[in-house]
Amino acid sequence: MDERTISVAGMRKLGSTAGLFVLRSQVVFPLSLTPISVDRDENISIVQEAMKTDRLVAMFPVYNYTGEGVSVELPEIPVFKADGEVLSKVGVLARIVRELQLPDGSIKIVVRGIKRIEYEALKKGADGSLQVQYHSLEEDVKGNSEYENIARIKMILSMYHELAAMLQNVPEEVQAALENNSLPGRQADVLADALGFTMDEKVTILSMTDITERLDLLGILVTRELEVASLGLRIQNQVQEAMGDSQREFFLREQLRIVKRELGEESRGGDIAFLENKLLDTELPENVEETVRTELERLECLPTSTPEFHISFAYVNWLLDCPWCKFTEDRLDCDVAREVLEEDHYGLKDVKERILEFLAVLQLRNGEQSSKAPILCLVGPPGVGKTSIGQSIARAMNRNFIRVSLGGVRDEAEIRGHRRTYVGAMPGRIIQNLKRVGSSNPVFMLDEVDKLAQDFRGDPGSALLEVLDPAQNHSFNDNYIELGFDLSKVFFIATANSIENIPGPLRDRMEIINVPGYTSLEKREIAKRYLAPRQISECGLKAKQISFRVTGIDDMIKFYTMESGVRELERIIARVCRKIAKSIVSGNNDEKFVVDSALVAELLGKKRYLPDGLRKDRKPGYVLGMAWTGAGGAVLPVEILAIPGGKGNLKLTGSLGKVMQESAETAFSFVRSIAKKHNVEPEFFNTNDFHIHVPDGATPKDGPSAGVTLVTALVSLISGRVVRNALSMSGEITLHGHVTAVGGIREKVTAASQAGVGTIILPEENRKDADELPEEIKKKVVFHFVRDCESVLKLALEEGIK
Repeated sequence: MDERTISVAGMRKLGSTAGLFVLRSQVVFPLSLTPISVDRDENISIVQEAMKTDRLVAMFPVYNYTGEGVSVELPEIPVFKADGEVLSKVGVLARIVRELQLPDGSIKIVVRGIKRIEYEALKKGADGSLQVQYHSLEEDVKGNSEYENIARIKMILSMYHELAAMLQNVPEEVQAALENNSLPGRQADVLADALGFTMDEKVTILSMTDITERLDLLGILVTRELEVASLGLRIQNQVQEAMGDSQREFFLREQLRIVKRELGEESRGGDIAFLENKLLDTELPENVEETVRTELERLECLPTSTPEFHISFAYVNWLLDCPWCKFTEDRLDCDVAREVLEEDHYGLKDVKERILEFLAVLQLRNGEQSSKAPILCLVGPPGVGKTSIGQSIARAMNRNFIRVSLGGVRDEAEIRGHRRTYVGAMPGRIIQNLKRVGSSNPVFMLDEVDKLAQDFRGDPGSALLEVLDPAQNHSFNDNYIELGFDLSKVFFIATANSIENIPGPLRDRMEIINVPGYTSLEKREIAKRYLAPRQISECGLKAKQISFRVTGIDDMIKFYTMESGVRELERIIARVCRKIAKSIVSGNNDEKFVVDSALVAELLGKKRYLPDGLRKDRKPGYVLGMAWTGAGGAVLPVEILAIPGGKGNLKLTGSLGKVMQESAETAFSFVRSIAKKHNVEPEFFNTNDFHIHVPDGATPKDGPSAGVTLVTALVSLISGRVVRNALSMSGEITLHGHVTAVGGIREKVTAASQAGVGTIILPEENRKDADELPEEIKKKVVFHFVRDCESVLKLALEEGIK
């Protein structure tokens, strides 16, 4: 052992111990000041323990060098394993200068490297943390004079200064550290810490105690960095020379092209390869495929970090995802369709017949829709099965089913899509849902078309004109796709609650199929066949634990629901099932529950609805009319009072619309003209004010069909004769007392029948509508058809003064 080796060994401090701090993404060099984020539990505990004592930690970096894909081959260094990680045996003893606790529980520290140390052994601390036993290392020089190393560092510093001039982002602190340290080993550490070497390269430099070896490796790495920077500068100059003023925006594209040429490679990115593989597996129309290939060529010249690349990538991906040539095989068999419709829906005879007619035409045309074929629009109150009819059609035809709700849509771009120039642009709902369903011939249900809105962003109803017009939709133009998409194979079905709210041009392109509300008998059968079994299953009950009697179902329909559909009825049935399920899990699991009238009253409590048609406190001026709403039919009570000491003024309350107000004024004028026939002097109208009120004031009401009701109420008031019990009426009047036809007869009569009305007065012109009513209602209600108001009064008013 020579003298130099003895002196180095003599300076080692054997057996020193400190907490093991593992460096995973950075390297700390001796005498350097380094900020470190500490987020791992084991490192946090080491820092906390060190802050309580001498603030010293032993920092050892992770070393994962494999020798593959590197520009500079590195020498082997000694390593050891700790907690499954490979660490360099040479580390740094560091002192924690500052500690900062962050809100997320992590710690930010600043450490200053003190000296190189070498690992000896690991052991567990009192708190379970890893402690490393180490000895100090001193710098060494093997077979070279100090002057040779000075010459090496001067050469390296010269290259560094040239590199710094190119990079223009080197911190001033680095230059200051180089000037304040004249030792070659220390200057090598400063450069290794400052330059962008890889983690493994920095670890290798740290592990070299021989200054000559350290300087040799540092020289190689600085030379590489200088060559890379020079090449980048040369590429930039070449690009600038190749571009004119009009080509400045393509700077990044041209730069990437020259980089590829310098590297001698034309490799394509993973994103482009993904799209090309997708293109090979996708059948596209010729014009679409041409557009895709053009966009792919453009993508090759765009850097992946630019917004244009992501916009173009998303566009091509959408083009490839759209089902341009994908179709499901149709099953056009009217017998199968009839079985499916009968299986899924009870009643609705006219609706099923019209749908079967439509499918029969398709069957004869081998699935080709006529350019003049109308779009079906199912119009009816909520809960009558419009959406489920569309699902049944799709099942019968073996097609996919899509439902899009248009309620509240007020932006045209929701239908046609956004132009690609906008950030976050996407196709409209038509293309989006065709992509989702994966075929070009689904059954496409446009729900709630009567609730479309419009504002400054456009009119979505107008955008639907192209979608629903068979003469135009073979080349639907979405603003995002910008290529004609064939919608002629799509079976569009629209739904609405009120035909009046559908825009006229849109309504003109559709064939209206009215889906009426259900009668009590139909509701009973639907509850028995569909609703009760479904809710029994969803509530986890078994058929042996519960059964529904007809009396129980009828009471739920009559006293706990007031609707044209069956949604509320299903909720009531579900409520009964849940209460029974609760009783079963509470211990009554051996009892079978029979849902009859008594059990319904016990489980649901007081009756929510009572028949309005049977009132014992009838007074003059009270009449029960009928109304139609978007939710179905309803009975409409009308009350009138005469207020003495007035001047013949007429006051109207109850949220009445303009048409209904005019109808009330017409009725008032007509009654004044016939007052003498009912033994009322004209002076009566000059000395009294009249107040007409329609209860349920929070609900808006409008329309002319309450005309006969208002006339009857006024005559009842002034003559003192009450209206017959369980009687209702509907009809528009003229100023001369003629009664004209009104709409919504089925819904109105159904609601009146459910309210306990036994006699209904209708205009003679509506006789044909009454003839089409279900037999169940015809048996329960007596109809009278009239042409004028005098006939109405004879039928409605009881004889004698009350």
